[in-house]
Amino acid sequence: MSMLNKVCLITGATSGIGQATALALAAQGAELFVVCRNAQKGEALLSEISSRYPGCVVTLLLADLGCLADIRRVAQQFLDTGKPLHLLMNNAGVVNTHRKLSSDGIEETFAVNHLAYVLLTELLRERIVQSAPARIVSVASAAYLFVKGVQFDDLEFVNTPYKTFKVYGHSKLCNILWTRHLAKQLDGTGVTVNCVHPGPVNTGLGHQDHAMIGKIIGLILKPFFRTPMQGAATSIFVATSPSLDTVSGEYFSDSKVKPVKARAKDDDSAERLWQVSKDYLKIA
Repeated sequence: MSMLNKVCLITGATSGIGQATALALAAQGAELFVVCRNAQKGEALLSEISSRYPGCVVTLLLADLGCLADIRRVAQQFLDTGKPLHLLMNNAGVVNTHRKLSSDGIEETFAVNHLAYVLLTELLRERIVQSAPARIVSVASAAYLFVKGVQFDDLEFVNTPYKTFKVYGHSKLCNILWTRHLAKQLDGTGVTVNCVHPGPVNTGLGHQDHAMIGKIIGLILKPFFRTPMQGAATSIFVATSPSLDTVSGEYFSDSKVKPVKARAKDDDSAERLWQVSKDYLKIA
């Protein structure tokens, strides 16, 4: 899919995989809308893109993706432009070392890594369908293997011991199930929906709560990590490759479709998760 003059919206684009993806899309001639929480980092990204790709049109949208009102606001800001949306890249994510709540009182990892994906996509869904052919790409993770299934009786880990990798993996399992469910909903519309595993990447993920343990683990594992650009390769491939025009509902790793375990293709769980997510977000 040629990205020249295509309109793309990316969350979490000020660092790591998101930044590498934004730069790659800018290089291919796309118009970018980047959603980030930190205005200073957002402006730095815009300056970098403008410096490297002077012809790229890029717009900054500020939002805390842990705040449902912020998500609704930036979605409306985009819709008000009247522009088509050819690519929605759900990339932003958090890894916390202890249980934290979002501004809406929802466990933050579930709120940002799953509910934010769902809400932003639903708010932009009609515009994306109108813009077809279009793509929705979400960053998931092989960390879904850390859990055996969706914990419907305790989605926010209120009564379950809070273990970082389990909580993160739980949110990523939700990403995969939701991707498969949404792909079925959008079948025949010209919109494809896929998710990607970037591999272990040297980014700021895991440092959001400033816990020393997260920084120490990052330093220890740094030699084994991919660079952000290497980690973004699969996202970029799934977002742009002409070979994927009709491929939907898949999970990609190293730019190839990778089969998932039964827990990540359980249609009953996907449907239940969809209903629960709608209840959280108060959407029809």
